[in-house]
Amino acid sequence: MTVVHAYAPTSACSDEEIEAFYNTLEDALEHQLLKLGPKFIFNDPKTAARRRIIELATLKRKIEKCFLRKKVSPGRPLQLFIDELDVLLQTLHNVPTIDRNINKDKLVGIEMNQNKSVIELIFSQASQSQISNVRSDKSKVFHLGKVEDYRKKSKEYMKKTLAYKCLGKEDPLSELIQRTNKYLLDLRLAKWITQKQSHKPGTPLRPIISGLKHPTIKISKFLDDLLRPLFDKMAHDTTVTSGLELIKKLQEWSRLNMNENTIFCTINVIDLYTMIPQVEGVLSLKNMLDYLKLKKASGLKIETIIRLSRFVMQNNYFSYDGQFYHQIRGGAMRLPLTLTMANCYMFFFERQIAKQIKNSGGLYFRYIDDLFIIINWPVRHLLKQIDIWNKFDENIKLKANIASFTNFLDLYMENRDGILFTTVYQKPSYEPYYLPFSSIHPLHMKKNIPFTMLLRAIRYCSTFQTYLDECDKLRVALLLNKYPNKILEQQFNNVLKKFNIDQPLTVTNYDKYRQNVLDSPF
Repeated sequence: MTVVHAYAPTSACSDEEIEAFYNTLEDALEHQLLKLGPKFIFNDPKTAARRRIIELATLKRKIEKCFLRKKVSPGRPLQLFIDELDVLLQTLHNVPTIDRNINKDKLVGIEMNQNKSVIELIFSQASQSQISNVRSDKSKVFHLGKVEDYRKKSKEYMKKTLAYKCLGKEDPLSELIQRTNKYLLDLRLAKWITQKQSHKPGTPLRPIISGLKHPTIKISKFLDDLLRPLFDKMAHDTTVTSGLELIKKLQEWSRLNMNENTIFCTINVIDLYTMIPQVEGVLSLKNMLDYLKLKKASGLKIETIIRLSRFVMQNNYFSYDGQFYHQIRGGAMRLPLTLTMANCYMFFFERQIAKQIKNSGGLYFRYIDDLFIIINWPVRHLLKQIDIWNKFDENIKLKANIASFTNFLDLYMENRDGILFTTVYQKPSYEPYYLPFSSIHPLHMKKNIPFTMLLRAIRYCSTFQTYLDECDKLRVALLLNKYPNKILEQQFNNVLKKFNIDQPLTVTNYDKYRQNVLDSPF
């Protein structure tokens, strides 16, 4: 592998010198990096044609509305105008390119055909060698492995969790459809009745069950849309969904409570979705509705919601490796209702833990199957408490990591002699791939990427130096993805203008302006 050495330009360099410096990396580093990245949308004449038709129809409709507001009919002249504009746009779109571009397009086409042949050869050899190419979870990285290894890990996971029952080669689809139809045929429209008012190491497996056409998927989505807002309301005080939420809570807590002995603890719930018993999981939904003192939700009786939930959770079937399976424990991942059920189950499990941490002056939050704790306890005492928590429920097993530093969501945090230090966290599998600037996506979408990434850097980086380091990494990544330096500078300045920062960020004013950004409702 070629190693590229480069020396970054100083801050005194001009924009032209900076851009020229980064262009020198193109032949080596850029080629090695970007050729491994995901495909992007190339210019497609059919896409442009569809866009032209839609835009012309929209324009015609807007002009007609303007005329009608004046009580005047546009008549035939409007259609003639649209037709002429259509011809003009087609003519502009079909202007011949110069020979150099034609030759370049031919070379690109030849290279694409060569790459396609190489890819086909790789997949052919992989198939003959019993090698599988599988996309990694939560990343764009692909993992090559032997088919037999995947089968072995799948069997080990099924044996470990005891959540799946092998049905052999008997396809349960027809019976499931019949039972589902019978259930639906028993439903009736509501009737109007008057009444008197009397007064949730080793490349471990993460199983995903795709059920886009499963007979129960629509019911599951309906129930999830109904119940998830209720859960969000119930668990508002113990749930975080973004690093920004967490950093605001940490800042407020650290001002009064953080010292040299403060420790961070992140806890993972092992196989949460799979290990929750189905009966108790559905019961946790009932407990949530009782906790919120609801008799109905969106016009549905609680009894109806629970019956539908039970039906969805107990009828998860899928095929794998020529066999059919029925999930008899937990819920299928990516089934909409599974997440809400798991969240509800964890809410009632964690209540005593959250109360204990709060009473001891600490902070406790959860995001699905990841728990976060910051507290001024000795490590030995916290480990003892985790052992106790592991005995609360035989279905919930907690795996903890305790240290003076940790990461949670996309935030890295550290206790530096009693001072909270934070910055952006990137997983080991992170690759600097963003939407290429040469794609045909609208310009505002591409401009929004450097804007939001820089805004995150200001919010997350607690020191000026880490902010500068994050900006440098972001700038290099975007330049490698063909973003012009002029666009980057423009968007970086737009971030400062958005928050009324009228001077460059420096060591002396960084803390002040960063706090203004954090306090902003934007």
